[in-house]
Amino acid sequence: MPLIVHPTTLRDVKLLEPMAFDDARGFFMESFNARDFAEVVGFAQPFVQDNHSRSRRGVLRGMHYQIGRPQGKLVRVTDGEILDVAVDLRRSSPDYGKWTASRLSCENRLQMWIPPGFAHGFLALSEQADVLYKTTDYWCRECERAICWNDPDLAIAWPDVGPLQLAEKDLRAGLFEFAETFE
Repeated sequence: MPLIVHPTTLRDVKLLEPMAFDDARGFFMESFNARDFAEVVGFAQPFVQDNHSRSRRGVLRGMHYQIGRPQGKLVRVTDGEILDVAVDLRRSSPDYGKWTASRLSCENRLQMWIPPGFAHGFLALSEQADVLYKTTDYWCRECERAICWNDPDLAIAWPDVGPLQLAEKDLRAGLFEFAETFE
């Protein structure tokens, strides 16, 4: 099996470790294979959009999600390191309102699978971080929502990396208790 699956503290969020072949020239890694992905996570919906963001140390993006057109996300880092965070927003889930976080980096080559129905965010830990992620639905401005990154009910344990930089929409994000969520 070319993918090793590592569990997280949330049953439906998975850390995936693709098999990499290293030698004196560098490395080769199959970063995505639809058949293997569907087999290990039990999710076969196609990805429709790839996103790439570059962030400086201390940039916090999140916690984002879409209502009406929820996105599953497969997140990886090609340069630098981030703390990647997912919050379960599915009221029917035993993990509703809980979060998990993992360090993703170009060195560890881990990927995080975040199914539809979760909020997602990350914090750049390195001087620069390039984050690539696939989504199962297209971005929709009218559907976009955000939950405050430092919501006291969620109590996400963000590491101290110095001053944080947030987008205006993330500074205005609402509290979890008032968030639109999923069944």
